[in-house]
Amino acid sequence: MGIADVAIGAVHITTGLDSVPGAGSPGPTVDSLIRFFGAIFLGYGLAWIWVARQSPIPSKAVRLLAGIFFLGGASRLVSWAALGRPDSFQLVLMAIELALPPLYFWLSAADEREAAARSIGETAPTGDRSTS
Repeated sequence: MGIADVAIGAVHITTGLDSVPGAGSPGPTVDSLIRFFGAIFLGYGLAWIWVARQSPIPSKAVRLLAGIFFLGGASRLVSWAALGRPDSFQLVLMAIELALPPLYFWLSAADEREAAARSIGETAPTGDRSTS
């Protein structure tokens, strides 16, 4: 997730309007906005990478980042309702943004559960090992 977000953000920063299928050429204000949001998206990707490198991976952080991603998809729904159907590529992105977060929520505590199980296994009594 993080690597993909960093790459997408970098593409938006470097190519501006050309990075958005169906955007046409609305002008420098929209290009500036797209590049700005590209930087935000790149930072969001770096946050995912930072979280994924923790041990155990903190489920609260995964849920927060997944929730932000879901909010992006929900925002696309608001735009669709307000202005009409976007480009087909934007619909694919919206589907991904709405489908992946529930999966991340479900998986988010797996690493913490595994670390807790290992910890319990390491501290559990192993029986009497005395040599009478």
